[in-house]
Amino acid sequence: MGTPADIQEILARHPRAGRDSLVAILQEVQERDGYVSEAAAAQIGAHLGLATSKVFGVATFYNQFRFTPPGRCHIQVCRGTACHVNNSAEILAALERELEIKAGQTTRNGDFSLEVVACIGACGQAPVITTNGEFHAKMTPKRMRRVLAQWRKQLEAKHDRAQ
Repeated sequence: MGTPADIQEILARHPRAGRDSLVAILQEVQERDGYVSEAAAAQIGAHLGLATSKVFGVATFYNQFRFTPPGRCHIQVCRGTACHVNNSAEILAALERELEIKAGQTTRNGDFSLEVVACIGACGQAPVITTNGEFHAKMTPKRMRRVLAQWRKQLEAKHDRAQ
């Protein structure tokens, strides 16, 4: 992931852009950085001739945009119809308890973030979660705890190597 301060490469792909390019630029920034920072929003606004508040006004209208960095393991819980009828609310509640955060938050240590999405597109495998884009189908609270344990082990190993 890039740093929010160096979005000039993205803005350079949109010379003479206007307000109609705002969502596309926000998407590119989030794709690269994982979120839209205040600094990035200010740079986008300056490039497009818009106040930062206008940039945030548009970005907050769409629930696809995040404004805080995602965790090292970003978990998405599908709440689409198929997942809903197959008890995805139970999976979400178990994740919130296990991680001690609510949907939309990141753990204090930055290891996990949790997001609710409308549909992941794997309805035949409901309920589904993803961890950093990897699908986990037919999820149960027990299976979810195994997935978290694997991630915790991976993240702990990375922490150990970094020290």
